[in-house]
Amino acid sequence: MSDIERHGVTARYADAVVHAGVIHLVEVPASSGTDIRTQTSEVLASIERQLRLLGSAPNRILMATIYLTDFADYGAMNALWDAWIPSGSAPARACVKVAGLVDPGWRIEIALSAACGAGHVEPGER
Repeated sequence: MSDIERHGVTARYADAVVHAGVIHLVEVPASSGTDIRTQTSEVLASIERQLRLLGSAPNRILMATIYLTDFADYGAMNALWDAWIPSGSAPARACVKVAGLVDPGWRIEIALSAACGAGHVEPGER
């Protein structure tokens, strides 16, 4: 039995990978070509869903790297992020401007790691 759990595995990536009590995941918007508020909301909702499925939550995020294609979106993205992260539980975070993302209509991508919670779900129990 492997000590690495992979959830939502495809040939190229997994939706989430868990190892040593830490969840690793990357989320992108569900829509393409929409504004930063829509895309940020989609990404944060997807992250929260993944974390909850794995027995974690936004207040357990350890590190986040946010990729933006335009720093003009920084303020709007931060307003949504700040409202989403529970007070007093901000993770270590980096925000990087990139030339582009895989889908030219995406404005944001977030990669993060989070601590598993007491309610961690083992593979096959979802």
